[in-house]
Amino acid sequence: MHWPLDPHSTGPMRPARPPGELVWAHATTQERLLGLCDIGNRLKTMRPDLTMMITWEEEMRPLLLPEGCDIAMGPLSLDQPNEIRAFFDHWRPDLCVWTGGRMRRWLMKNLRDRTLPALLVDIDEEELPGRASRWLPDQRHRLLNGFAEFLVPDADVAERLKRAGVPSERICTLGRLFQSTSPPGCNDDELIRLQSQLSSRPLWLAARLSLTELQTVLNAHRAALRLLHRLLLVLTVETLEDLDAARRLLRGEGLRFADWDAGEEPEDHTQVVLGLTEDLGLWYRLCPLCFLGNSLIRGAQGSNPFDAAALGSAIIHGPGIVAHSQAYQRLTALDAAVRIYSEDELTDAVLRLSSPDQAAEMALAGWRVVTEGAAMTDTLLDKIQDLLDRSEDADATA
Repeated sequence: MHWPLDPHSTGPMRPARPPGELVWAHATTQERLLGLCDIGNRLKTMRPDLTMMITWEEEMRPLLLPEGCDIAMGPLSLDQPNEIRAFFDHWRPDLCVWTGGRMRRWLMKNLRDRTLPALLVDIDEEELPGRASRWLPDQRHRLLNGFAEFLVPDADVAERLKRAGVPSERICTLGRLFQSTSPPGCNDDELIRLQSQLSSRPLWLAARLSLTELQTVLNAHRAALRLLHRLLLVLTVETLEDLDAARRLLRGEGLRFADWDAGEEPEDHTQVVLGLTEDLGLWYRLCPLCFLGNSLIRGAQGSNPFDAAALGSAIIHGPGIVAHSQAYQRLTALDAAVRIYSEDELTDAVLRLSSPDQAAEMALAGWRVVTEGAAMTDTLLDKIQDLLDRSEDADATA
């Protein structure tokens, strides 16, 4: 559950601290926020009783928090010592993960005084605290020595930390913290059977479509069929109501479709396969090309592209990707995704990317994006678990 809260609240609006382990993480950019939510999601698969509480900077306006964040505290504007003490006294976090800079002096003092296990993660060189004067004692250690370890993106940051007095054995150079994915699984026997059955046909997937996009996608598919006569579209929607509406539209359009949700199998003359998004793990693996829905209307939230990219699909999307804009920016920068604005552009993209070579090149680029932050994610998870286990052992022997 997500609880949007005021960090200053001390009255009945503030919920009780949940039982079990509580990790407090702070984000200084949207990218880091998504990465921390991903860390929370993975942690809770290994430690089911753990709670992830996330704060962020005043100027950030996150539109969507993915799974992984249990308590969304909102902007962290604690400045006064009494506010900071009340925050720590109420929540009693077992561990702190701080990303980027913007470290507050009194907040860091509380980390040190309470000997709270803490990690400093993904800080840029320009975010590091600077020395106030070469003629005065270096005070940077007051901000930094509360952290048990430093997981940094590059050697320049590591060198700056060493010059600030951080022992080299506490510094790991790992790259950036990015949102990653744990893609959905599928039935392997079913996948092998469909791969054999459909191997001679070009395939494309339209995933997580909204009702407003159905007609546009079907028009694009019909236009593409004029040149690729055996092209098969797999179409998925989110709800049973949308599934009924899609059935009615397909019947009205006269397209031959297999109702996957009703147990129908695609045959040689099938032009469309229709189903719910619960089988996307299968379709992402089967289809080399994917249009991600809820994106054709400007201002729409869009769909997370990383599952599709991780499972080998080249990606097409519309302009409405508000909730996942940074993910799409990373994919676009490596030519792993194509943005379209109209029905004609969708048709052209489907025809062009139905070439196996083009789709494979895009899919490889997408895989590079998805795995870019793997070293940081894996190491951060290990460090968090190690620190939590040590705290448990210390409590048990106290």
